[in-house]
Amino acid sequence: MASETSPRPADSLLDIQRTWWDRLAFIGRLLWRDKGGMLGLFLFLLVVFSAVFAPWIAPHDPLEQVMEDSKMPPAWSVGGSWEHPLGTDTLGRDIFSRIIYGSRVSLTVGFFGVLIAGTLGMIIGAIAGYLGGRVDSVITNTVNLVLSLPYLLFVVFIAAIFGRSLLNVILIFGITDAPIFARVTRGEVLKIRESGYVESARCAGASWARIVFDHIMPNLIGPLITLATFEMSAMIFYEAGLGFLGLSVPPSVPSWGNMLAAGRQYLTSYPWIATFPGVAIMITSLGMNLLGDWLRDVLDPRLRRARK
Repeated sequence: MASETSPRPADSLLDIQRTWWDRLAFIGRLLWRDKGGMLGLFLFLLVVFSAVFAPWIAPHDPLEQVMEDSKMPPAWSVGGSWEHPLGTDTLGRDIFSRIIYGSRVSLTVGFFGVLIAGTLGMIIGAIAGYLGGRVDSVITNTVNLVLSLPYLLFVVFIAAIFGRSLLNVILIFGITDAPIFARVTRGEVLKIRESGYVESARCAGASWARIVFDHIMPNLIGPLITLATFEMSAMIFYEAGLGFLGLSVPPSVPSWGNMLAAGRQYLTSYPWIATFPGVAIMITSLGMNLLGDWLRDVLDPRLRRARK
């Protein structure tokens, strides 16, 4: 019966009874052995650093229009200048500065969208998985119904109704992405609720709410952190898609999607206007996905052992 009290393998990162310094050293050793994880973490931190220190990194005001410098090519091209290293757009705005400030929109949407979706999904999925019965049936059918809808078309439809604003985009992604977290949470709860320590708490007279939030929820951290990483990457990509369609933040706000939309009609004549925002989206998504792969391996020791 003693083995039933430990639902995860003994070498799981979350089960290691060490000091915080020892845990950081343990994480560092795992990260050093995974070059993809190191690259993902570097790219992610690079984007975060750019967003946080945008006023000091960006060489120009992202909204400043200098028509004399409009459509200037990148610095390494003929006619370019290092004053505008990535060139300018049709209104003479510095593309590099706009990309730096655009990272703020993408990270804000990704972080708060995942925070809302993860919180709602975890609560709904935990309740469905633990209570079971009719409650589980209603919640599961509702989740399956939402997930059966074409996600991008569903998001575009809602965004078109509520209008363009950063808050609306965050709420749209947070609510529409919650069913994914709910499904994953429910599956994990169905496995955990039969474990020995949950049975002990139930026999001791603990309420279902206390069992769910005190005994089950902490064991969901690993899978949900991994899922949150991938979903944050997806939200950044979809926000850019909404911006490209004119359904994200207002045109006055620098965002990668808005920059893509502004440069799409100049792809053959001035390709840098849309190319560099696309590269920024690609780098951010690549970093988040590589980081998510590494976190999945770290938080699931079975996968880590299989790759050794």
